[in-house]
Amino acid sequence: MTSTSPAATSATPAPAARPRRHRPAAGPIPDFDVVIIGAGSAGLSAALVLGRCLRRVLVCDGGAPRNAPSPAVQGFFTRDGTKPAQLLKLGLHELERYATVEVRTARVTAIVRQGKQFELTAEGETGRSRTFTARKILLATGVEDELPPLDGMRELWGTGVLHCPYCHGWEVRDQPLAVYGQGKTATGLALLVSRWSRDVVVCTDGPGNLTTNARRRLRQQGIQVREEPITRLEAGPKDSVRVVFETGEPLARRAVFLHAHQHQRTNLAELAGCRLTSKGAVWVDKNTQTSQPGIYAAGDTTPGTQQAILAAAQGAQAAVHLNEQLTREECPK
Repeated sequence: MTSTSPAATSATPAPAARPRRHRPAAGPIPDFDVVIIGAGSAGLSAALVLGRCLRRVLVCDGGAPRNAPSPAVQGFFTRDGTKPAQLLKLGLHELERYATVEVRTARVTAIVRQGKQFELTAEGETGRSRTFTARKILLATGVEDELPPLDGMRELWGTGVLHCPYCHGWEVRDQPLAVYGQGKTATGLALLVSRWSRDVVVCTDGPGNLTTNARRRLRQQGIQVREEPITRLEAGPKDSVRVVFETGEPLARRAVFLHAHQHQRTNLAELAGCRLTSKGAVWVDKNTQTSQPGIYAAGDTTPGTQQAILAAAQGAQAAVHLNEQLTREECPK
């Protein structure tokens, strides 16, 4: 047993040095570590993860999300059936506890690379523009749907006209359904929708451009095809739809599904020089980084299946990659 001198026992030990939090390498200190452009499921999810990493984050909220007309967000774990606006409200509320995260109503209009940082210009609610700097950018701006120029299509979008059977098929199960479109797209969607209903009709609005094999596959599943030109869609009782043709009897359906063409909601990715896929999505690598170093993307902006829960997951994934890349830059070998 060793003895200890009185002097040793009475002395107060020196406090351990507190490690200094990571800081960027030498150079001008930016306003934010990450600027997230877009406040939908992907953007808010990313902000949550980055806030928990003590990152200085700005979320630029550019307006209503793509699913705003939808009556509910379906298939979202713990939030099945929640209204889109309520889901985002809950997400914004959760961010309030993270002091390093700021949310602004602002539309980013320009991104300029300045060395290892970026300068962004954003227009606020009053129309006044201001600039700020960031080490990294996450694009979560989403897409807009290009609906066919058919009377009633836009008015019924999200209620009687639906885009995703995974999102809305259960709500209209076992009821008469229609699929709008031509060629392989309509064939594939009709076969998918037949999972939810045995009464499915493909409405091609003119020549369907269906191969002999496609017609055979549809026929095997009891799916009819109507190729008469369509005059309009009318609202029926309880959110149902009435398809009115130029000739022939109208078709009463509970809902009409279609795969609408899409385009990026903003041209920021293109202006920043980010690579786009042949379908117009923003290309990303396995770490969710675009072809431009320092610019990341998540959610419907990128290729792949589009669902709110998947966008949220991609936002979280992007946040992890962003934090780890920032950490590598702050802790060089």
